[in-house]
Formats: sequence, C-alpha cells, structure tokens
Amino acid sequence: MSYFSELTWHEYIKDIIDVGIVSFIIYKMILLVRGTRAVQLLKGIFLLVAVWALSTWFNLYTLKWLMNQLFTLGIFTVLIIFQPELRRVLEQLGRGKLFARSYAQERNVVSEQIDGVIKAVRFMAERKIGALIVFERSTGLSELVESGIQMESKITSELLINIFTPNTPLHDGAVIIRGNQIMAAGCYLPLSENPFISKELGTRHRAAIGVSEVTDAISVTVSEETGQISLSLGGMIVRDINEESLISKLFDELTPNTNGPNKERMTVTSFFKRKGGRDG
Repeated sequence: MSYFSELTWHEYIKDIIDVGIVSFIIYKMILLVRGTRAVQLLKGIFLLVAVWALSTWFNLYTLKWLMNQLFTLGIFTVLIIFQPELRRVLEQLGRGKLFARSYAQERNVVSEQIDGVIKAVRFMAERKIGALIVFERSTGLSELVESGIQMESKITSELLINIFTPNTPLHDGAVIIRGNQIMAAGCYLPLSENPFISKELGTRHRAAIGVSEVTDAISVTVSEETGQISLSLGGMIVRDINEESLISKLFDELTPNTNGPNKERMTVTSFFKRKGGRDG
C-alpha cells in the first residue's frame, strides 16, 4: 500500500496509460491469432504455466526443475512455432494497419464480402448451380479450412462461380470466407443430425445447418434442384430467402457493433420467425 500512497497524480495517469497500451497490444495480438492453430498452442502454453505455478506453490522440486528447463528452451520454440503470426504482426506494423482498423474499415470489409457473394449467388441461383458458402465469425473454422484446398484469395463473384461450376474439382465442398478472403474451397462440414429437418433437404443443406449448430458461422446455400437460396444461422435455416432479406441479415450479423441509434439488430429467433421459413 505504501507504493500507491506515494504516487503522485501524474504517476497514476502514466501507469493507467501504460497498462492501457499493453492491454490494447495484447488484444490486437489475440485478434491476429484468433481462428488459427496458434490458439491451440497458446492453450498448451497456458497449461504449462499453470503446472509450473503449482509446482512452485507446492515445492515440487523435480517438476519445477523440469518446467524451468522447458521454459529455457521455450523462448526459441515459441519464435519458431509462431513465426507465421509474428510475420503477420510485422507486416501489419509496416503497413500501419495493426492499430488503424476502424469501424468504417470493418464495414468496408463486410461490404466486400457481401457484394461478391451476392453477385455469385444470384448468378448460380438463376442457373441452378449448387453452392455452399460459409462466413466465419468469432468461432475459428481453421480445422474445417484445413479439410479443403486452401486458397486465401480475394472474394470475387467470378472466382466463386468457377469454384461451384459442376464437374470441377471443388464444386462439391464448401467455401469458407474469413474477413475479405476466401480461405479454402472443397471443405467438409459436419452434417446436422437434427431429426426435425425437412426430408426435402439434401447433404448440402444439412452441412450448412450442421456448421451453424456447432459454431456461430453463417451459411448461404444454393439448391441445385430448385435454385432456391437458403440462409443458415444458429442451427436454423430459412429457405427461399429473397435477395434483399439476405443482404440485410448478412450485413446485420457480419458487421460489428451494429447496435446504433438508428438500427435495431434482430435476434436469430426473431429473424426466422419473421421470415416464416424455419427448419431445424
């Protein structure tokens, strides 16, 4: 307590600024590794730290010695393991993008996502070309990305149409979108086992519902039999959704902090009740 009692007001402010900057940097680092394999590695590191703390607390000398040896080598191991993430941080620092991403920029990214997807979906629906497009949100889909062919390409309607064109190598799987990139195509998704799903729905629609059951992802499906467009979210699906409603819901769900004074955000349940096309 003597430390705090001796602080002056400007030292208080300096410490607050110091802690705030460090917290913001840590937050940005978490955003960079979110949805990647580095998340699992971080969990392993935290587990090792917890074991070291317990060994110190209970004076377990052998275990403590072993953990100290691991930490000595761990610095170099972390640099090797997190090399891709560290490179991304340095690249974004060089471009000035690490701290400059604003709400307006986030909206621009979402607009790019939706624009290319809507054009492709409209084209494929008119020609009854089956498609399944998944938007990643806060729950990382890296494991599903790894099940397909990794692309990391810019979202364009032409590329999406080519991917889902019948008799091409990737047309049967799902496309996964992260940010303004097509991360992978031909991905395998978990199928929903919900017994109340309509028997009319095939594997593509069950996969769309399945991924929305286990994650917070949003899926857009085009039926190759009817050309109808469906939207899956939260384990539910609305079929034959019109383009205006699809754009509105995608923008509402993908744009962060949309609870502005002039915009009322619909919940998942209220949206599906409103559309009256709920299955699952």
